[in-house]
Amino acid sequence: MLRSRSTPFLAVVMVLIVVLPAAAKKPNLLTPVTERPPAPDFVLADLDGVEHRLADYRGRVVIVNFWATWCPPCRYEIPSMSRAWKQIEGTDVVMFAIHIGGDEDGVWQFIGDMDIEFPVLMDIESKVADAYPMPGLPTTFVVGPAGRIGLRAIGGREWDDPKLLEQIRALANP
Repeated sequence: MLRSRSTPFLAVVMVLIVVLPAAAKKPNLLTPVTERPPAPDFVLADLDGVEHRLADYRGRVVIVNFWATWCPPCRYEIPSMSRAWKQIEGTDVVMFAIHIGGDEDGVWQFIGDMDIEFPVLMDIESKVADAYPMPGLPTTFVVGPAGRIGLRAIGGREWDDPKLLEQIRALANP
């Protein structure tokens, strides 16, 4: 029992030791998705109970970030997402952080501690996450105005990096 618990812990520690320092040294831009598949539609409620349907945001760029409070790289990138949101709020770019599984109380606590102002949606049964090609958390898809996935990020990013925001804005003005 102890061995099975320590193995995931060691994997997380290795990610923190290897990936985070490397991420701090080089810009982590978004990867273009050349085939531009249609983004799977979804309807999810935010923490206030307001439902958001991806299709309702056609004509805008939508950042769809999958994360969880228990995920160290997710926790690391959320503050930069908040800073990015302050730069893009009110533009043709929308940001959703879709929490996978978990309970709303834990998410509320985390959001309060981090001062998050952009919409956080709950995917308690992970049905939406299962519809997207995700190798792990965090994973982000940037959906263009036509409803197609144009950019992707596997792993954490500094979302307020000007070059990364430039990539996102370029989807709005092809």
